[in-house]
Amino acid sequence: MTVTEPSPGRPAHRGGLWRHADFRRLWVGETVSQFGTMVSQLALPLVAILVLHASTWQVGVLTACETAAFVAVGLPAGAWVERMRFRWVLIVNDLVRAALLAWVPVAQLLGVLTIEQLYAVALAIGVSTVFFDVAYQSYLPQLIDRELLVEGNAKLQASESLSQIAGPSLGGALIQALTAPYAVLVDAVSFLWSAACVTRIEVRPPRPERSLDPNLLREIRDGLRFVLGNRILRAIAMCTSSANLFASVISAVFYVLLARELQLSPGVIGLLTSTAAVGGLIGALVARRFAAKVGQGPAIWIAIAVAGPCALVTPFVQRDWTLGLLAVAQIAMWMGIVVYNINQVSFRQALCPPGLLGRMNATMRFLVWGTMPFGALLGGLLGSTIGVRATLLAGAVGQSLTFLPVFLSPLRRMRELPSYAESAAERNPTGSPLLPSELRE
Repeated sequence: MTVTEPSPGRPAHRGGLWRHADFRRLWVGETVSQFGTMVSQLALPLVAILVLHASTWQVGVLTACETAAFVAVGLPAGAWVERMRFRWVLIVNDLVRAALLAWVPVAQLLGVLTIEQLYAVALAIGVSTVFFDVAYQSYLPQLIDRELLVEGNAKLQASESLSQIAGPSLGGALIQALTAPYAVLVDAVSFLWSAACVTRIEVRPPRPERSLDPNLLREIRDGLRFVLGNRILRAIAMCTSSANLFASVISAVFYVLLARELQLSPGVIGLLTSTAAVGGLIGALVARRFAAKVGQGPAIWIAIAVAGPCALVTPFVQRDWTLGLLAVAQIAMWMGIVVYNINQVSFRQALCPPGLLGRMNATMRFLVWGTMPFGALLGGLLGSTIGVRATLLAGAVGQSLTFLPVFLSPLRRMRELPSYAESAAERNPTGSPLLPSELRE
């Protein structure tokens, strides 16, 4: 059994994460921020649809703008973030996103809000989110011991699921009471809260060592080689990227179906969106026990195999009892997605050597989120040509097949997944540092 020593600058917490004050600060800040994000994720497309009367194609473009940054700056972001203190990256990008979102209600108040401004805000927030997310996933292993990563990710995912339950309902009510542009202000305030919580974290990991010969292209290449050179990481990247591609096709026209074709109120749309998160909360609560029962590898492919076909309900929903069926399908789908995410993200964090965390996370984000803007554009294009429901069906069929890369990988039979400490001990018993290329399979 491998014994992992606490990282320098952070204490061991034998009582678990409930007694870890710094983790609680990160957790509380992210939870409040997630509540705000759920409001704006509903409010921004409704600003486009209900206030600016955007076309189906324009809504697709707006959805693409939200994730385009992962293609544009996803790879270099990892190398840049590794040269900074992760904590300050989180604080600065929380403040930047707060300022960007605050512009939407201000522009509406001044009577100058346009769809082009929404594109610009979505693009800029996307860039900021790239840096925040890379630093966030890299900061957690610095803050807590690696054997607590599954517990930490499960708690963070549970908070996200809770926010997804209450956030859209709150967002729907706020949109009806304040109108969509002014509801966005709630998210801006939530980012300020998150920044304040991260500022109070006391643990200060050591400043990243600067390379004597910094080379951005070589650093990016190391991250790509680590991910693509490992069969399991490669399979996870293929599965997640294809799932995100088809999910974005669906997302591009989903609110058009609910708001325009079914003519549901923002409150009802928010309630429907919230039901999906019930499954996410269940998934967060059972992820660790499910992996212990079926094995870590099978937990990953089984979860995503169950989630995909649930999307087949969406194209056939009407303004009747099928809305309830849609809610049940979303609960099942998000339960599978969250179990998948918790286990695969925890595996990635445990496998990666500390010096590569930022580049590994940035590479994975580039690969798995980089498909999303293309999926959104494809969804907008298909929605305006073959129709909204046909587009939803095409996306759902694609979603049903995304489990194949992980099912056909070694994950299918692996009850326990490898970690960085175990790989280092097996391949280098002398204890000297391993190069990134020596950690590939």
